[in-house]
Amino acid sequence: MNPLELVCPAGTPAALRAAVEAGADTVYCGFRDETNARNFPGLNFSRTEMEESIDYAHRRGSKVLVAINTFPRAGAPELWRAAVDDAARFGADAVILADVGLLDYAANHQPGLRRHLSVQAAAANPDAINFYAETFGVRRVVLPRVLTVQEIAAINREIECETEVFVFGGLCVMAEGRCALSAYATGRSPNMNGACSPASHVHYKEEGSELVCGLGDFTINRVKKDAPAPYPTLCKGCFQAGDYQGHVFEDPASLDAATLITEFASAGVTALKIEGRQRSRSYTKAVVHTFRKAVEAQAKGLPIMANELKRLTEGQTTTSGAYSKTWR
Repeated sequence: MNPLELVCPAGTPAALRAAVEAGADTVYCGFRDETNARNFPGLNFSRTEMEESIDYAHRRGSKVLVAINTFPRAGAPELWRAAVDDAARFGADAVILADVGLLDYAANHQPGLRRHLSVQAAAANPDAINFYAETFGVRRVVLPRVLTVQEIAAINREIECETEVFVFGGLCVMAEGRCALSAYATGRSPNMNGACSPASHVHYKEEGSELVCGLGDFTINRVKKDAPAPYPTLCKGCFQAGDYQGHVFEDPASLDAATLITEFASAGVTALKIEGRQRSRSYTKAVVHTFRKAVEAQAKGLPIMANELKRLTEGQTTTSGAYSKTWR
């Protein structure tokens, strides 16, 4: 059984260097525009930074994947096509794509550039995955976070391409590629503009003894003024519905599937993905270092420590998500 590949996030060139130094086999990142799903101010790579960062990673034996995983706007595909061409020109090891039109462009104009299917495409069964592999030459699929380990194993038995699964970081209540809540609140679509709950629409204000956390025209949370204030992401807000008051859509919790690594290997998974391109360099370094140890422990048949990263999780709570279907 081949060792599992550790795929790590980088929102900046400094985070990329931290991930490589901490033991990442592969780093994924994006250009500083709407072509990737983490289009936030202060994040991502200029063309020069991307070229230099790919060279840095290659000289240290790591690979770089370029995420171009938003959906091109009608009548304006040039930005996305240029991103594919530039990724190829800079020597990226693969591009991560979701849109079928862009996959077709990449397959025909950059046939030597390896293509991975983004989780944004939400391909969750063998028929869908085989379509992408046979039609566009996709070599790896990032599976949506809605599958059990048993379902992942069943998929791998019926496909020829590699699979990659998330093991740590944020979760989303929406099926990937279908997010509507943030777009409804702000007019900015995560799937089209690359920004979930964009900072330009976030506001905080004091009301009596409370701090109100808002997104667009909506109040997302109220906390005491001296309590930690969460970033107002609509799906993880605190609301009242009938007699219930609490996290109606999704609890603020992070995915931590470290203890499932051995099961992923047995299920035929090729790569483990860490979420968090918007996180700090120190966060990236700590998470990558911990999962490097976990992957090496799995390869040697040793026990894998649980909850080593709880201090870095959202709300200091973790879940195994759909992998074991333990949530409500």
